[in-house]
Amino acid sequence: MKLRWIAFALLCALLTVGAISFNSASLQPKKKKILVVSHTAGFRHSSIPTGEKTLTEIAEKSGQFTVEFCRTAEDVKAMLTPEYLNANGFDGVFFNNTTGNLGIPDLKAFLKWIESGKAFMGAHAATDTYKTSDLGGDRSFVEMIGGEFRTHGAQCEVDAIVDDPKHPATQHFGSSYKVFDEIYILNHSSRDRVRVLLSLDKYPNDKSPSAGQPGDHLLSWCKMYGKGKVFYTALGHREDVWESEPYRQHLLGGIRWALGLAKGDATPGNRQPARP
Repeated sequence: MKLRWIAFALLCALLTVGAISFNSASLQPKKKKILVVSHTAGFRHSSIPTGEKTLTEIAEKSGQFTVEFCRTAEDVKAMLTPEYLNANGFDGVFFNNTTGNLGIPDLKAFLKWIESGKAFMGAHAATDTYKTSDLGGDRSFVEMIGGEFRTHGAQCEVDAIVDDPKHPATQHFGSSYKVFDEIYILNHSSRDRVRVLLSLDKYPNDKSPSAGQPGDHLLSWCKMYGKGKVFYTALGHREDVWESEPYRQHLLGGIRWALGLAKGDATPGNRQPARP
């Protein structure tokens, strides 16, 4: 009889431990899911594989989201539709140095998918994608992302101003971020439409005649797009930028914000801070 009671007590203990483990597992938040798009229909950056590796590593390290990849024209046709994205549980997309007209089957439907409450994130040449010239004057993609690539000069070192030191994408920088990269000059990017995260107060220090002239050049921002969230950084041409820890934290913070995993202000119109 005593042995039966001992066996019964052990069984109850095992069941209790199992129930606790099951409940703990069931209470764990479900990881978010991002589709990383690396297909290009124009210039192809050599840093794209480094970008894929970086995004994979920061996803694994964070433990909060996973990444899958869309790399070819065939992938774009099959994967960048609301039906596929919803059926496979994607919470957002990341455009990794994409360029040109990617061949999304229904661009308007794709934009509506983002607008419904999904996340769009993009690095560097994401603003060289679906330009108004690619769409016969249609500015719908440009309006979603918040800017359009115009030109760049020679790669150079810049001391970017941190416009929002409280945002998760920039809170680790302090008041500025020194980086050597290819610096974009953009069209259709303005403070009254986006929340600026990084900017320059003069034309980049390259070899162009405009070098050093005062101006307001946006480098990174976030914005709402309907119920969706958009994060963009114009940095990310070079492999060593992708591999650097400050840039990785920049990306991680922006991704977490866009996925709703971190709080940050998206109110447009923040003024450029004065240099100390």
